Amino acid sequence: MMRTVAVVNQKGGVGKTTTVVNLAHALSRGGERVMLADLDPQGHLSACLGVHRPPASGMDRVLEGQGGPGDYAVPLKHGMRLVPSGESLDEFGRFDVGKAKAYALEDALLAAPPKVDRLLLDCPPSSNLISVNAIVAADEVWIPVAGDYLSLTGLARLILTLKRLDPLRRKPLRKRVFMSRFVARRRLAQEVRTKLKQHFPEYLIESVVSESAALAECAGAGQSVFDYRPACKAAAEFERLAEELVFAKVSSDEQEKTSHVA
Repeated sequence: MMRTVAVVNQKGGVGKTTTVVNLAHALSRGGERVMLADLDPQGHLSACLGVHRPPASGMDRVLEGQGGPGDYAVPLKHGMRLVPSGESLDEFGRFDVGKAKAYALEDALLAAPPKVDRLLLDCPPSSNLISVNAIVAADEVWIPVAGDYLSLTGLARLILTLKRLDPLRRKPLRKRVFMSRFVARRRLAQEVRTKLKQHFPEYLIESVVSESAALAECAGAGQSVFDYRPACKAAAEFERLAEELVFAKVSSDEQEKTSHVA
């Protein structure tokens, strides 16, 4: 049964696209059939996967009710498939933001489910209608948090946003938080991790992804870190993170915490 995962954070620069690319490849290496969908109108996911001239149509058409993700997917290496953002994705919901629009993606997935084990959604750094669709349709949200206080306060706002969207959801939502762009020697990064353990222990994953030159370089090369530098530390970290995200036990208490992060 397919699991839909939204990789989301309302703050930019925390490594969402890098996370989607490398977790997708890690899952594929583990035998999963994986599809990646670009829900950011900037279209960076395609470039990071080496698709520099993506098709003109993709998730924009899916959200407008013109088929399912599989209708617009392009093949990648290692058996993965990519659904590009499409040229008109940024126009979605601009003139009509009725409640029905929040179910556009979920309805498309129900009508034409792609034949994959996992669908990873690369979300924009905002709480717009596109992100709402991703969260409503998702079975899980994976939230990367960088080692700075702006990312921490952004997470607190995102958790509240998820809580506000609960009435729209038709199924439970599994939440997972992990640190990305982590620099262990920085005191601030360690302080942020301590705060995460204090305020969001039921969501926090132990594995981290460190700040890495290899990750920055492989994005420019249009490759995952497993293709670009498979023996590096970042590749091993994404392998561990993928395993923990997939197999970590779900907390019995799925109620949102609304406490403020200092």
